[in-house]
Amino acid sequence: MGENDVDDTGSATDPLADEDCYRVLGPDGIPLPDATVPDLSDERFRAIYRDLVTTRRFDERAVSLQRQGRIGTYAPCAGQEGSAVGSTHALADRDLISYQYREHGAIVVRDLLSEYLPYWLGHESGTEAIADGNVFPLNIGIAAHLPHAVGAAWAFDYREEDRVVAAHFGGGATSEGDFHEAMNFAGVFDTPTLFCCHNNGWAISIPESRQTASDTFAEKAGAYGFEGIRVDGMDPLASYAVTKEAADRARRNEDDSPVDAPRPALIEFLEYRFGAHTTADDPTAYRDPDAVDPWRALDPLDRMEAFLRETGRIDDDGVAAIHEEADEIVADAIDFAESVEPDPADMFDHAYADLPPELRRQRDELLAAVDEHGEGAFQREE
Repeated sequence: MGENDVDDTGSATDPLADEDCYRVLGPDGIPLPDATVPDLSDERFRAIYRDLVTTRRFDERAVSLQRQGRIGTYAPCAGQEGSAVGSTHALADRDLISYQYREHGAIVVRDLLSEYLPYWLGHESGTEAIADGNVFPLNIGIAAHLPHAVGAAWAFDYREEDRVVAAHFGGGATSEGDFHEAMNFAGVFDTPTLFCCHNNGWAISIPESRQTASDTFAEKAGAYGFEGIRVDGMDPLASYAVTKEAADRARRNEDDSPVDAPRPALIEFLEYRFGAHTTADDPTAYRDPDAVDPWRALDPLDRMEAFLRETGRIDDDGVAAIHEEADEIVADAIDFAESVEPDPADMFDHAYADLPPELRRQRDELLAAVDEHGEGAFQREE
């Protein structure tokens, strides 16, 4: 059946029903009969839901801010929150996350939203702040961060540190040489690296079928000597469980470690982005808008809420309280980000250790003009 097919009742079919992937929750949020629900506290289950809601609320506000001209181009994540939030909850705070550009849920879980948002307003302080929280700064160059992520993991292993690296990227990154070089290095040197491939069916406007002739992205791991796993990325609990198992296996051989050496893994998260690739993109130009509807039935927020309600872990008041908390977190982050005072000199500070003469001249001319005419002459009127 295709994405837009319906069953006998007229309801949209489950887009992942025929996929061989790990799942804990069914589309209705009820654990599947043969599923093992992660052994987490009620507080942790509710925290996962809170972070999903906060990520969705941030996403909505960020798109609105971009449309108002208050932030730059932004990569929406609606529909893909489950993989980022679930996988990050499965990591230890000391573990490093190598960020692509859509895994905003990882930032939310690490409680870095206020520090992070200034990046989208053009302030380098935003990427500096998330680095302090063990999140590598955003990478816009497709797959270019993967060799660096493997290098960091190799360093952790060399220094005998109990840390792993979770490197996020999209399916399109698997067509880049950096992906294959990183995978090969990780396999040969047995680095504690989790390659987190977010397969939303598209690489901007290029469908998965034009990206690879492999049946799956996960099977590419076999060529490099380690395991590939497919998981329902719109299922936060499945994303948690698969990442937790892979992270435990990747860690060094301590007294309670289940393996003799760290092992990399490739995790293919099957999911769908409800909106555009970025706010500069128009998805209606390359995909049927009706194709989104079946995937909305797998919305990670709805499934997690249904799970919590069905198991008696939350009620109407609890849901309302979490949504109110999410609104406050996002509002506070926006207030903080917009309070950051820009400094024209900042744009020259981070590209070179020693500024080349031509750029030094441009910087000096700009700063002299600001001194002469005042900052107001260079600022856009609201």
